[in-house]
Parts: sequence; structure tokens; C-alpha cells
Amino acid sequence: MDPDVAFAIWSGERARRVESVLERLLPPNAPSGDRLREAMRYAVLGGGKRVRALLAYAGGEVASADPGVVDSAAAAVELMHAYSLVHDDLPCMDDDILRRGNPTCHVAFGEAIALLAGDALQSLAFETLAAGTPEPAAQVALLARASGACGMAGGQAIDLASAGKELALSELERMHSLKTGALIRAAIRLGAACGRALTAGESDALDRYSSAVGIGYQVVDDVLDVEGTAQSLGKTAGKDAMQLKPTYVSLTGLAAARERVDTLRVQARAALCAFGPAARRLLELSDWIADRKY
Repeated sequence: MDPDVAFAIWSGERARRVESVLERLLPPNAPSGDRLREAMRYAVLGGGKRVRALLAYAGGEVASADPGVVDSAAAAVELMHAYSLVHDDLPCMDDDILRRGNPTCHVAFGEAIALLAGDALQSLAFETLAAGTPEPAAQVALLARASGACGMAGGQAIDLASAGKELALSELERMHSLKTGALIRAAIRLGAACGRALTAGESDALDRYSSAVGIGYQVVDDVLDVEGTAQSLGKTAGKDAMQLKPTYVSLTGLAAARERVDTLRVQARAALCAFGPAARRLLELSDWIADRKY
């Protein structure tokens, strides 16, 4: 079978799988019209690339984990990601009106309900890990670190503070290693933790892979913010420039940003040599992340 077709089949099956898990985990809409429940489901279901869930399943494969055991980890990182998007889109943050081709959560439900929906999704992510994964205390601690001041929240704070300022490239990469890379690393590590114990060398290899694809994902985002459209991206294009945010493109230019993506792809692939065929899906995901158009 053509490798691209095989990856499309695998990724489609895993995306549908985690969608089904999320559907079961989220509170059903109440007959009385509970706006919080509606907002939670609106923010999570029926859209998104599910990249973090795919990385969790692929991380599980290098540790010979059963996909059924990885389900809770994959769903938890998607819930955490959805929470971060709801809050990032709020007027006090990035003030965006479009997400996944639809009005953002606060536009559809109001700021107060959107804020509560994000809070509830974060809580549900931790509950999902605690109830459905091996060694739940360690899993919850890993996701908490990735989403807190040492991860997404810390990266978002730097992002807000950097608008209109010049950052060194090293400072920009640190910001994105927190804001974007931390949850990507957590997704991979949470999936891998559902299988056999990794050696110290394998653990280090996964971290090097995670770092490369996490930064690579953000560099591609910066390129697409310049070259994409709202229709192709499902969100407002050109927002970084409008908000005077430092990006890889603004610091280095489009050509150098694309070169950085290629370098990071090579680094990601090299990190996985020790795993052999078990790393097939992680390798394919590193290519997908580098080549994506949305």
C-alpha cells in the first residue's frame, strides 16, 4: 500500500476513535438548554486536526501500547488543547472571532460562558487522565506541568508581553517551546507511558523528537499566518502582524523560516532512529507537521 494512503487511513481511524471517546466524555446537552454544556461540546467536537491525539497514539506505538489504553491520554490532551484555544481567543487575550471555520466560543456563547467552558474542559482533562490511564498520578502531574506556568500558560504570558517588542530568536523559540511545544511533548509522553517502560536513551530520543516537532509546528503556523487565508486556515489570517507579535517570519523572513522547518524535520526524524519500525507513525507525523497547509 502507498505509504501516504496508509498514513491517511491510520490517522483517519485514530481521529475518529478519539472523537468517539470525546463524545462519550463530554456532558450531553441538557433538554433545558444548558449553555455551559453546549459550549463545551461546541469547543471540542466536530473539528480540529487532532494532531495531539495522533501524537499520543503514535507515542503509544513506540512503547507497544494498546490503543484502547491510550484513548484516555489522547482525549485528555485534546480537551486541554480545546480549553487553551477557548481562552486564547477571548478579548483579553488574542481577541479572535474565528476558530476552525466557525465563530469562536465567546462569540457564540458570550465571554462568561466561554471562560467557564474552558475551565470545565481543563478539569475534565485531568479527570479523564485520573480515571483512565496507568499510573494516573504521574500522568496528571505531566499534563499539569505542560499546561501551567512552565508550559502553555507561561508561554501565553510571554506572548502577550512580547507584542510590539523585538525578541531574539532564542527567546522566541523558548516562548513557543512553552506555549505550543509543552503540550505536544506531553501528548507523546502520555501515549508512551501507556505501554512498556522506556530506556533512558529512548526517553531522551522522544524528548528530542518532541522538541523538534513542537517548534516546527509553530514555525509552520507563523508561515501559514502570512501565506494562508481565513478560508484555508479556519481562523483569522495575518493576525500576528496586526497585533505586532514577533514571529519566525518577522524575525528571519519567509525563506529562512521554511529552512528552519526543514532542519527541524531532519532533527525529528534523526531522533527516532533507535525505535526502528515502531516509530513509523511519529516519522509520518513529523512530515505531516512540516508539510501541512492549514
